[in-house]
Amino acid sequence: MAVNKNALIRYKTIDKCLQNHFRQWTLNDLIEAVSDALYEYEGKDVDVSKRTVQLDLQMMRSDKLGYNAPIEVYDRKYYRYADEDYSITNSPISNQDLSKLSEAVSFLKQFQGFSHFSELGSMVQKLEDHVYTQKTHEKSLIDFETNDNLKGLAFLDQLYQFILKKQAIEMTYQSFKARHESTFVFYPYLLKEFRNRWFVIGKRKSNEGIMNLALDRIIAVKKSDKTFVVDNDFDSEAYYKNAIGVSVSPSLKPETVVLYVHHKQAPYILTKPFHHTQKEIARDNYGVTIALEVQLNFELEKEILGLGEGIKVVAPERLKRSIKERLYDAVDVYETEINDKNLRTISKRLEYKGFGILNHVYTKRDIRKLKAKLEAYIKHHNEQAFGMREVLLKMPELKDILFNKNFKKLIKTINKEAFLTKAIYFDKSPQDNWYVSWHQDVPINVLEKIETKGFTSWTNKKGVIGVRPPEDISKNTFALRIHLDDTTVKNGALKVIPGSHQKRLTDEEIKLITTNSIPFVSELGAGGVQLLKPLLLHASSASKVQRRRRVLHLEFSSIELPNGLQYAEREDL
Repeated sequence: MAVNKNALIRYKTIDKCLQNHFRQWTLNDLIEAVSDALYEYEGKDVDVSKRTVQLDLQMMRSDKLGYNAPIEVYDRKYYRYADEDYSITNSPISNQDLSKLSEAVSFLKQFQGFSHFSELGSMVQKLEDHVYTQKTHEKSLIDFETNDNLKGLAFLDQLYQFILKKQAIEMTYQSFKARHESTFVFYPYLLKEFRNRWFVIGKRKSNEGIMNLALDRIIAVKKSDKTFVVDNDFDSEAYYKNAIGVSVSPSLKPETVVLYVHHKQAPYILTKPFHHTQKEIARDNYGVTIALEVQLNFELEKEILGLGEGIKVVAPERLKRSIKERLYDAVDVYETEINDKNLRTISKRLEYKGFGILNHVYTKRDIRKLKAKLEAYIKHHNEQAFGMREVLLKMPELKDILFNKNFKKLIKTINKEAFLTKAIYFDKSPQDNWYVSWHQDVPINVLEKIETKGFTSWTNKKGVIGVRPPEDISKNTFALRIHLDDTTVKNGALKVIPGSHQKRLTDEEIKLITTNSIPFVSELGAGGVQLLKPLLLHASSASKVQRRRRVLHLEFSSIELPNGLQYAEREDL
């Protein structure tokens, strides 16, 4: 039986009402709900009579549409489903409908192969497979790619209606980079899917450019009272013509991208091109060379990286550098894995030898961020270029990078009760070069001077109050030196005397030990960490090369200070 659009809207509305068991539904309530639904879809008042809704209820109860809905009347005036789990949307397709669908599939299949119907293929296959499974009650023969956990799909139909009706919307959105959600007016022009993710394309303001917003980052949308802003210059086909994916820069011209694809991966790229401009320009025994005319964007890099070692960027040089850097960073992520056995070994070495070296604690990306933030701060705050005290008090934003998973595991392995007591930045460079003679690090920094037994040699250097604490505090303290540059003997690597950390030494003892010992030179790469007991004898030579040696020196302890004394930079982890 043919069913018009308004009737389907009424059936679905009644069904939705009767599924709501927290409200009692009279016939007048159902008439009102149906009228509201038709107004929403049609945009005009539709006169729904009492008889129309009564006939709808009768039709839903019957098997003419295959619903057989268990609608009952109770207390002589309220309607409900006898089966609380029932819904017409769960009803099986009738044989008559299956026949019609089969005819529709046969009809649509006739258009496959025509250019105007090139996108019909997957739709016809889905429909044909659904009809087959309904008829035979067997498992599906086609498994289409879906992501049931993908967020934001609930907004698809709503956004489609706004675009169709050219309505401005009020959107609450939070990007991956934003700390908080924001609400703004948005003028939607297009819905676009890429790699099973959906985006809505439009503008926030009439004088701003086109932007894309991922549906999985949308929190809420509703109609806005603002007048819709039309962009007559926006042509979706032309807009995305020179780009892969959704990231488009309107002012950016496409470039010739040349890629060499190894023979194992070549068939996949040739049969499923990256872009409609792709063409083969050379071939040898090891692979093929292809060229594209596209903008350089995130999606292009993602496609290239997805083939791993099976593809190489030949040109342009800028893209080649970017891909190389990202591949190096990817390898770095694996190299910075630290297992518990290594941590226990290095912790014992710190206890017995007074020092240790652990490479690959930070990725190269982390190190680049740290150096950039430090350089910017020193430049804008006129700090001394060769060093800076109280680093984390001045730059708390560094903590998000410094205290990563590896670093926290390292600290907890050494001492579970440890807290930060000091943070210093050193920059030994060709402009600021120096050497440090053999010594032990004894002083600690405190908030204020309070005369206390065992605490001696008070100092005040530019507002930083230092004092020599009792020996048990010095022996409890340990330092972690994060290297921001590759460090070798040539650029002033730290020299240490293993095992010299068991007590405070006099000047005579220091001279005797260093004269009769072979020092260990602490060479390690950028991103590595040197563990150090402050009482360990250590020194460093001046740099002999035109290369910097930047280090973040962080000290930790688990002993609280007595008599009201407080560490100047104390911070729990």
